[in-house]
This record gives sequence, C-alpha cells and structure tokens, in this order.
Amino acid sequence: MKQFLAMFEEYLRVEKNRSRHTVEAYTRDLSQFQAFLTGEARGVGIKGIDHLTVRRYIGSLYKKEKKSSIGRKLASIRSFFDFMIKKGYLANNPAGMVSIPKREKTLPSFISVDEAFALMEVPQGSSLGKVRDRAILELLYSCGLRVSELVGLDMNDIDLKEGVLKVLGKGSKERIVPIGEKAVEAIEKYLKIRGQGSGVRGQQKPTQINRPLTTDHRPLFLNLRGGRLTQRSVERFVKKYTSGLAVGKRVTPHSLRHTFATHLLDNGADLRGIQEMLGHASLSTTQKYTHLSMDRLMAVYDNAHPKAKSSGQ
Repeated sequence: MKQFLAMFEEYLRVEKNRSRHTVEAYTRDLSQFQAFLTGEARGVGIKGIDHLTVRRYIGSLYKKEKKSSIGRKLASIRSFFDFMIKKGYLANNPAGMVSIPKREKTLPSFISVDEAFALMEVPQGSSLGKVRDRAILELLYSCGLRVSELVGLDMNDIDLKEGVLKVLGKGSKERIVPIGEKAVEAIEKYLKIRGQGSGVRGQQKPTQINRPLTTDHRPLFLNLRGGRLTQRSVERFVKKYTSGLAVGKRVTPHSLRHTFATHLLDNGADLRGIQEMLGHASLSTTQKYTHLSMDRLMAVYDNAHPKAKSSGQ
C-alpha cells in the first residue's frame, strides 16, 4: 500500500494542486490507516480491504478522537480509494458504505469589539517585529483571513491605494477582500520600516507602497531572518499577545476570523457578502454566525427586558 500512498500524495500535489498543509493532513490520516491495516487488520492487502475493514478502523477511533477528526480521516480514506478507482486499481470504494459520524455542533469562538480593539494595541514599540505583529493583527481582524492565507500573501497581492487584497483560499480559489483603514495604515508603517532594512536579511531594495497589484512575488510578511513567516509563528505570537488580556477564553488567529464575521453581522452586513469575504463555498457554512448572533441577542433580552424574567411573586 505504501507505493499507492506515494502516488496519491503526488496526485494531490501535482494534479489537484492541493496546499502543502492539505497534502500533509491527507498523508497523516492515511498513514494511520495503513498502521491499522498492518497491525489489527493483520496486513490485509489493498484489494482485500472491504467496508467492514474500514468500519472496524473508524470504530477504533471513537475512544480517542473527536467526531470531527474521525469524519476528516474517513474523508481522506474515501478520497484515496476514489483515486485508486480513477487510476484503474480498484472497481469500487470500500469506504463509500461507511457513514460519516455526525459532528458536534459548536459555535465559533470570538471576542468582543472592545477586546479586539485592546488586542490591536498590545504590540507596542517601533521595532520591526512589533510593527509587523500589529499589522498582522489588524489585517486578520480587518479581513477575516485564515492564517494559511495570511502567511501565503505576496507583495503583488495587496493594493494599499485601493484598499484591497487578493487572497488565495481553499481549493486555490481567489477572492478580493477590502482592507480597513487601520489595517492599511499598519501595513504601510511595517513596509516603510522593512524597506529601510531594519536588520532584515535578503531585503535587496526598498519596498514600494501604495501601488496597484504587481508581479512582486516577495512575501508580504517576513520573519526576522528575512524568510516567509510561518503559520506556527503567527499562532504563537497571537497567543502571547492575548495572554495578558482578560478575555477569559483562548484566542487564536481563527478566533479573529470568527470575530471579523460576527462583528460584521452584528452591524448589519449582508450574509452573502460575508460569505464572499470569508471564501466559504457554501452559504450554510456562513450561517453559523446567525445562530451565534441570535444566542447573544437572546442573552441581552433575558438580561435587560423587564418581562423576560419572572418577578418572583
């Protein structure tokens, strides 16, 4: 099976043009399935795998995995067998008859407007790192980007004069997102300092700002060694900056994406417009924010309306 997994990985990278993160997730899921086949399934061959084998594997995951993770692993297995059918190695998909577990209904985590504004003010100072971090926080909150989308931005993806950003989202789908004034100002400040050198290696020429989209493929955000910033680095410093805020919850870059959508909806933004800015393929994915806003609205009503509670008489 190892050789087929290698072929599938190449198929994802070359033919399907999946992101590195996606390919790694598929590979990790299928390696776990292969380990199960080698161990508990006693080395069953690729053509000996049936729906009962897959079902036993999925059943073994319930004691240690969340339903969302189990569903993703099953989807990875289905995709692999679809590939095997497409290439003519198998006639049917043994994972097709195994049902995906119902996912737990969870509401997105977000922070309030005051908390978001306070977070933007945490990176203080004029050093390159602090100015960069402030620009990143402003951009995450202003545009609702996934952290993978943010670190993948190049200089040619941003037009500060027009206040727009070209984002490459899931499935290599491009979308245009407006940038708020505060985020534009923060990015301009960062690029100005970065263009002056400020100890960044590999910066060969001053960075131009306030210009239309170009063919400049340098990363928009650099680490302090001059390379492209990683997702892990962004997640790490967001955690650091929020640790001092009394928000009472774990805040991640994805929390800022949820915060972006929730605040737009609370202030009357159209759900379809939010869907486009977030890059959701389905409106049903965006509709979770309506449930979140309704829950908050009911909480406000219960706390404020004189008829919401019994008088105790």
